Amino acid sequence: MNPRIFVGAAAGAMVAIIIGILVTGPAMVADNAPLVPGMQQGGDGSGSPAQILPLQVSLDDIAVDKITDRAATIEISFSVYNPNQRSVIVQTLDYRLFETSHTGGDVIPVSGGQIGTRPEGMVEFGSNYYTLLAGGTITLRDTMSLSNQGSPGLWEALQGGTASWRVTGDVFYNLSSMTSGQENELSFEFVR
Repeated sequence: MNPRIFVGAAAGAMVAIIIGILVTGPAMVADNAPLVPGMQQGGDGSGSPAQILPLQVSLDDIAVDKITDRAATIEISFSVYNPNQRSVIVQTLDYRLFETSHTGGDVIPVSGGQIGTRPEGMVEFGSNYYTLLAGGTITLRDTMSLSNQGSPGLWEALQGGTASWRVTGDVFYNLSSMTSGQENELSFEFVR
């Protein structure tokens, strides 16, 4: 027999397998079976897909690491918990940091940042995103460098350890399959 027939048949089988994976996506895993022992199964028991639950974000720590008369380094860390039965991809955690102690209730923006990256266009290789397993927790940390802009009250609060903080932000996440789910956004606010 002609070997081209076997090569053509193998190529056709590969195309059929790829199309089958793209069409079924995450449906290959039964939605009515809990993936993590002890976790609730989603839907109404009729095999309908579970709704994605919002992630739970908590502020772990804000610490002034180093401080001089001209500059300060602040470290911030967040914990993100996934209550879902499936893994999710945490694309970014955007945050804004405010100081409230020395202004009589006024809120002064101190800094902000982004942990992770959001994919743009086609799939990016080497993207900085985080896979959060079902029932798992991840700690996300960032470091900010501040320069003294002539705000003596703020700098005294930082040096004396009496700063009061307000942190606001958003987490962007989706299911861990490229062929299912939509992007989800969770806003948060903490006062410490």
